Amino acid sequence: MNFAGLKEEKLDLIKENFDSATIVLRGETLIIKGEKEDVEKIEKVFKELIFLQKRQGGISESDVKLVLDLVDDRPQNGFKEKFGISSSETNNIILFKKNDYVRPRTETQFTYFRQVKRNDITFAIGPAGTGKTYLAVAFALSSLKNKEINKIILARPAVEAGESLGFLPGDLSEKIDPYLRPLFDALEDMIPHDKLRTYLERKTIEIVPLAYMRGRTLNNAFVILDEAQNATSMQMKMFLTRLGANSKAIITGDDTQTDLSGREISGLIEIQKILKDIEGISFVYFKKTDVVRHKLVKEIINAYEKYNGSNAER
Repeated sequence: MNFAGLKEEKLDLIKENFDSATIVLRGETLIIKGEKEDVEKIEKVFKELIFLQKRQGGISESDVKLVLDLVDDRPQNGFKEKFGISSSETNNIILFKKNDYVRPRTETQFTYFRQVKRNDITFAIGPAGTGKTYLAVAFALSSLKNKEINKIILARPAVEAGESLGFLPGDLSEKIDPYLRPLFDALEDMIPHDKLRTYLERKTIEIVPLAYMRGRTLNNAFVILDEAQNATSMQMKMFLTRLGANSKAIITGDDTQTDLSGREISGLIEIQKILKDIEGISFVYFKKTDVVRHKLVKEIINAYEKYNGSNAER
């Protein structure tokens, strides 16, 4: 208990420094899986901590951090060797992955990066493929890794195709999975599978339909509402008023592509008028030139705009 910490909090400190490896404590046995270099470094960390525990009779979180710093013996040019960038360029990196990283790639994405750092609520509005959701998930994971927040909540309205959940086959989990799958895809690209499963089991990361947010107060959390153009006016108000102490929120969506019925007003369209002058809330607008998916995505968006424009003229 002393070695791992209450709820394995000391063990979690080590796990956070080795995202690509799996560390499991079973009884008095530690199981470490990963690439040889990582496993050797983790083994070195644990041997140092075992030595300290025997000598001191116990270890603290500061002992764990000290050992991690001592073992992290990468040279100054380690970033360039591993990622092809200098250490000075890492200031714009949102999140490190195994042999890769997430960082802004377009001018608007850099604006997004700066606004999220400065504000507690950021709206990212624009066409598909511009990195709105992907970067939002990276921002949230970075905050979790740096212990700025305790949990991540990812929400989506379950109305993309207009179906009622009650008419879809399967249990509740199977009904909502297609709506939440894009959020899982982003997470799975940034976190090793075993670690993501642990986060989900402990509810450190929650992925829920927007309707399930009602009545909650979210403290010390990073909250993301994706596909917000499909949230009604009341749902948008409900979501924004869930925010508690020391929490941040990102709301993403494309206000030109709503799947709501004609009688309902998109909360994303309405909120731009309601909150436009409030300090601490920012709006970032993406353009089709910010598309960072497959090169054909930009061409597809252009083609649809031309088609819709010519039909409107008729």
